[in-house]
Amino acid sequence: MKRHLNTLFVTTQGTYLAKEGECLVALVDDKPKVRVPVAGIESVVCIGGISHSPQALEHCAANGVALTHLTEEGRFMARLEGPISGNVLVRRTQYSYADRPDRTADLARAFVTGKLYNARMVLRRGARERATESAAAGLVAAGDKITHALRRLEAAKSVDDIRGIEGDAAATYWAAFPSLIATDEPGFAFAGRSRRPPLDPVNALLSFLYTLLVHDIRSALEATGLDSQVGYLHRDRPGRPGLALDLMEEFRSVIADRLALTLINRGQVRARGFRRLEGGGVVMDDDTRRAVVVAWQERKREERRHPYLGETAAIGLFWHLQALLLKRHLRGDLDGYPPCLWR
Repeated sequence: MKRHLNTLFVTTQGTYLAKEGECLVALVDDKPKVRVPVAGIESVVCIGGISHSPQALEHCAANGVALTHLTEEGRFMARLEGPISGNVLVRRTQYSYADRPDRTADLARAFVTGKLYNARMVLRRGARERATESAAAGLVAAGDKITHALRRLEAAKSVDDIRGIEGDAAATYWAAFPSLIATDEPGFAFAGRSRRPPLDPVNALLSFLYTLLVHDIRSALEATGLDSQVGYLHRDRPGRPGLALDLMEEFRSVIADRLALTLINRGQVRARGFRRLEGGGVVMDDDTRRAVVVAWQERKREERRHPYLGETAAIGLFWHLQALLLKRHLRGDLDGYPPCLWR
């Protein structure tokens, strides 16, 4: 169990969380290992075979602490929390926009613009850093295709058109992605994106980071009073946080993908830290998962200038800032929603 900022990550398999006074205590083999006061914690993330007492759950709910469960491979299972409060007028506007094709298309276009712009930046940066001319040329060509997709996006009128452009650009991006991997370790060969389940270590790492990212973005949206379930690019589906997935599109490549590449290319994670399950899926071992969680939190602590607001903030606050900008747009304070375009 490790605390980072305001989130408590529980990664040791078999851990049991119990309430002890005002603290959560982690028991491993019936022995207390760590005690953490609930005050100051915003969420607890349990990864894999973690359980907890009803008293611990009640204590978290009473103190506004969300308790999230992920599978070992990082797939979201459930989020347990107490009553949610928020601005009902903003939520009603959010719902009404989801029922209007023009408003839905405008917001979907903004999210995809952020996704493609930032994906192109990752490819171009990779081209500058690659040692071979052929790899660099391929990355530049892929970036040029995404530039063309951005131009097409400006004229797209419907959400279906926007999704089609996004799909074409995503295919271009993932086809070029192997050129961003600098290690010669065979275990990190990448043949394409696979999700449920991830079929190789690269996909397992990406999926795990995406789960951490969407968890944080969902919390940011709900903290502003928005409903994370009602999205525009990702439409309603039971149990799916559509709006969190919408907002995540802006940050996938520049946060999660680049962190995965850094960990692989610098040898901070090794292929031997992954194992294959009977069903064919690939998961991280405990040590690798802990290393990724630590790197994730360190990445969020890095500071940079927000491209729209012009203010310097920790990267982990950027999705909170974007959630506030979206809320201002829904409230009528901004004519449009400005996506986070990485500089």
